[in-house]
Amino acid sequence: MQFRQKTSAVVLAAAFSGCNANDTASPVAKVLELLSGLQSKILKEGTVAQKEYDEYAEWCEDRSKNVDFEIKTGKSNVEELKATIEQETSLAVELTTKIEELAGNIATDEADLKAATGIRTKEAADFAAEDAELVDVIDTLGRAIGILEREMKKGGASMMQLKSASNIAQALSVMVSASMFSSADAKTLTALVQSNAQSDDDAEETGAPAAAVYEGHSGGILDTLGGLLEKAQTQLDDARNKETSAKHNFEMLKQSLEDEVKFANQEDAAAKKNLAASAEKKAVAEGDLSVTSADLSEDIKTLGGLHQNCMTRAQDFEAATKSRSEELGALAAAKKVIGETTGGSGGAADVAYGFIQIKISSSAELANFEAVRFVRDLARKHHSSALTQLASRMASAMRVASTEGTEDPFAKVTGLIRDMIEKLEGDAQTDASHKAYCDKELAYTTNRKSEKTTEIQKLSTSIDQMSARSAQLKEEVAALQKELAEMAQAQASWDKFRHEENSAFKTNKAEVEEGLGGVKTALKILRDYYAKGDATAADGAATGIIGLLEVVESDFSKGLAEMTSVEENAQATYDGGTKENSICKATKDQDVKYKTKESVSLDKAVAEANSDRSGVQNELNAINEYLGKLESICIAKAEPYEEEVRRRQEEIAGLKQALEILSGEAVLLQSKRSLRGVKRH
Repeated sequence: MQFRQKTSAVVLAAAFSGCNANDTASPVAKVLELLSGLQSKILKEGTVAQKEYDEYAEWCEDRSKNVDFEIKTGKSNVEELKATIEQETSLAVELTTKIEELAGNIATDEADLKAATGIRTKEAADFAAEDAELVDVIDTLGRAIGILEREMKKGGASMMQLKSASNIAQALSVMVSASMFSSADAKTLTALVQSNAQSDDDAEETGAPAAAVYEGHSGGILDTLGGLLEKAQTQLDDARNKETSAKHNFEMLKQSLEDEVKFANQEDAAAKKNLAASAEKKAVAEGDLSVTSADLSEDIKTLGGLHQNCMTRAQDFEAATKSRSEELGALAAAKKVIGETTGGSGGAADVAYGFIQIKISSSAELANFEAVRFVRDLARKHHSSALTQLASRMASAMRVASTEGTEDPFAKVTGLIRDMIEKLEGDAQTDASHKAYCDKELAYTTNRKSEKTTEIQKLSTSIDQMSARSAQLKEEVAALQKELAEMAQAQASWDKFRHEENSAFKTNKAEVEEGLGGVKTALKILRDYYAKGDATAADGAATGIIGLLEVVESDFSKGLAEMTSVEENAQATYDGGTKENSICKATKDQDVKYKTKESVSLDKAVAEANSDRSGVQNELNAINEYLGKLESICIAKAEPYEEEVRRRQEEIAGLKQALEILSGEAVLLQSKRSLRGVKRH
């Protein structure tokens, strides 16, 4: 029974420290009421603490998930950036090799073009000289034949001398002597005849038919000169055809080489542009890799610190919960002791009197009770569950010391107060660290949000530009393909028309040549007959017929020449137009090829950019979600950080004042006031 009274006395000391024996209410009832209120308050504080801890645990979980996501994303980004760097390195090697190959091809094509141009220049010069020589020979032969034909019509001494000539050289000499021909032209024809005779001899040696022999009369001279003229014309036609073919082949070769050089230069420029873009992309990826790796290391470090802080907070919460449970147990035990020792009667005043008379025997013990009351008042003022728990622990320590007498209650209470001061100061440092963490995370996350938003805007702009360019290229390709189809249709129509025109020319030429041959045969017959010199009465009429036939022959020859000229011009126009169409078609085909290739490349780049934008958008969504949680934790708080600091400083100052109460003179004065209010029975 005495043990229970001592235990009750320890608990009642805090309740009676400000009361006297003249109170009308029952002290036991008051104590029980205070104990019940204290239990309710501790339970309420436990509920609040549990809610705060649940919120903090949820924040820890969310923050851990976000940091885990950042780490996972960072690792993925690091792998992607490394893959990009490797890919761009491989692409750079490939493009460098391609540029070197293109440079070699361009050099080879340019050298071939230069050599072909040199050969063509020499061929053109040789043809010009040959053409001029043959034209001069044909002109000379034509004039010689014309002179002989006129002299044959006139007759006379010159004609007799020509008939008596044994060879064509003598005939030409006679013509020079008669001033029919210039000596220069005679030399030219003599050289030509001798050259032709040498060719005929060579032909005979190889088994060819013998050339026509000069018969020693004017008809033989005309035939010989006519044969030379025809041969010269054939040579001229062959030379011109050969020149036209050589020129056409050179122009086709030149156009082909120039096209190859042109397209090779375009590919070279594109390869160099792609190489520069690849180098830039690689540099950007390397820079991003450095930043991402640093961020990843920081996130890993942050996650480790976060786990440590959350575990420390969990341990503190468990300790506080355990302490609160112990205090509730002590209060329940105190209520039980009071009920058993007082029976709920008014005799509690005597117990209280005995307690005061027995226990308040020193100023140190009284100071302990005053310190408990002061701490409880401070807890009520600031609504601090921690201070309330401190007061409960102080009372419990006093109860244990008073009951068992094994500890110095003054030292125990002083130690509890000092521990609480240290805890409050530690919480202040933790809150300061939390504020620094919030400031850092908010600034970093806001900056990341701005970067991702800007990146999305850049990707959107790039996608729009590439899409527009791809659409434009597709329209241009469609237009080129339409032009190529129209060009092919026009060329087919032109080919058909040219074939019909050439067929008509061949038919008409054959008819004209047949008529011209008949006229020439008739003229030869008449000329041979009348060349015998037998004059008749019909001599004048025959001369008129021969003249008329000569006019017809001239008309036929002129018509054939004009027809041939028109055909050659038409053929040349057709060949030139066909060549231009071929070149234009090759150019447009290459344009279609490169524009299609560029369009496909742009579409691929648009798809990649869309994928990148989706990835960045996902990152931005995660950043916005994390930023919202940060703001709810760091900004949307019921109590601002500055107010929390001020309140904690006041609590620390109050606890230090409680230590002063325990320190000496203040204890003595308070002890005297309390003892004067006590009445003895």
